[in-house]
Amino acid sequence: MCSENGDFSVSVTNEEVVAAVLPMQEHWLPLSNLDLLLPPLDVGVFFCYKNPIITSTTMEDSATNKISFGTMVESLKKALAQTLISYYVFAGEVILNSMGEPEVLCNNRGVDFVEAQADVELMNLNFYNPDQSIEGKFVPKKKKGGIIAIQATSLKCGGIIVACTFDHRIADAYSTNMFLVSWAAMAHPTTAIPAATSCHPCFRRSLLNPRRLGFIRPSQHHMYTSISDLPPASVTYANALLSRIYYITEEQLCHMQSHAVARTKLECFSAFLWKMVACVASRNTDSKKITIKMGIVVDGRKRLGNGNKESEVVMMECYFGNVLSIPFGGILVEELVKEPLGYVVEAVHEFLSIATKEHFLELIDWVEAQRPIPGVSRIYCNRADEGPAFVVSSGQRFPEKKVDFGWGKAVFASYHFPWGGETGYVMPMPSPLGNGDWVVYMYLAKKHLDIIETEAAHVFKPLTWDYLNQ
Repeated sequence: MCSENGDFSVSVTNEEVVAAVLPMQEHWLPLSNLDLLLPPLDVGVFFCYKNPIITSTTMEDSATNKISFGTMVESLKKALAQTLISYYVFAGEVILNSMGEPEVLCNNRGVDFVEAQADVELMNLNFYNPDQSIEGKFVPKKKKGGIIAIQATSLKCGGIIVACTFDHRIADAYSTNMFLVSWAAMAHPTTAIPAATSCHPCFRRSLLNPRRLGFIRPSQHHMYTSISDLPPASVTYANALLSRIYYITEEQLCHMQSHAVARTKLECFSAFLWKMVACVASRNTDSKKITIKMGIVVDGRKRLGNGNKESEVVMMECYFGNVLSIPFGGILVEELVKEPLGYVVEAVHEFLSIATKEHFLELIDWVEAQRPIPGVSRIYCNRADEGPAFVVSSGQRFPEKKVDFGWGKAVFASYHFPWGGETGYVMPMPSPLGNGDWVVYMYLAKKHLDIIETEAAHVFKPLTWDYLNQ
């Protein structure tokens, strides 16, 4: 039985700052133009582990025959101090420069590390409703100026939750995944040290420099806008947006894809969700002529590396920072409801097709033309006469199986991003069961979640411990 109302306590037992073990020369690292597209947003991610049993390479607690929480925490902190040598940016501070733009002061300030204990067992956590079970309990709040904060929490069952919150302006999910995998590899007792540092992060900002003679097509202005050009008032959905976590079986994903076999599961899933959101709006007769926008986050690393020298391709693969764009489309509610799924899938594929190498180069040029005034994706800016909007961010490379700190793979892991804005956020990730299912984190309006849970209950199933413990 899960703790439905989050009625358990989490108490902090220790707070400290973990810095890189080697001294470094203090220096400034500017943000790239693609970093500057991000407002100050903090993203959370957490990993849940069962009570670890002792192995021959770990210290024994003779009373329980498990690895003690203290031993695990010391291992985490020691490995973190080593990992921050390569990922030194995470140990720095974000400070505004004379132009009002954020920069990173790489001064080895360190990472805020919190230790806590929770009066709950892993099997009793309500994963379906992270607003009650996770928010404010296991995912730490990042201090002002800090770039990442980490929390390790012991559970009554002997399990542990390791969570971090990072500044999205400094790192996207790809970059954070690199760090998490390197940190876990460094902590794992059976992992050789060279393997832990085999993929050094690349901070070469010149890879994303604007072109000397920038070229910007009108399509960039349709996708992005200067903050100074935002309308004075917008619709506020934020109070009604909730976080939920579901799982979708491989069978249902394949069924969606059967409507457009030439397209990816992500395109088909996104189209299906687009239609579900439209179903809510269609029940209001005044809303049938409004447009619903949906965007999909695209990583530009492979696109920007395409056609470059092999050394530059490798650097782009290890590039640390934001290399993202959010192409989106808008379709009338009545059209989304009336047309078959295959039609909507093709609409998704069409707006995704603009995310080429040239698109990313133009986006870098566009930001340069706006500076120092920040730019933002238009999908995050709803006017009063527009319908709801949401963004899908693919988490298919989420490395929950690789984030093994020495006490086994995570039984569950997820992003947690109740960012408080008007636009919804959806993150599908592979199921930890490795059976082809997806786990989907959703941050959407309550009315949209209600429709999903009633009319698509056969597709979106609430995530439970029974599912994870198969």
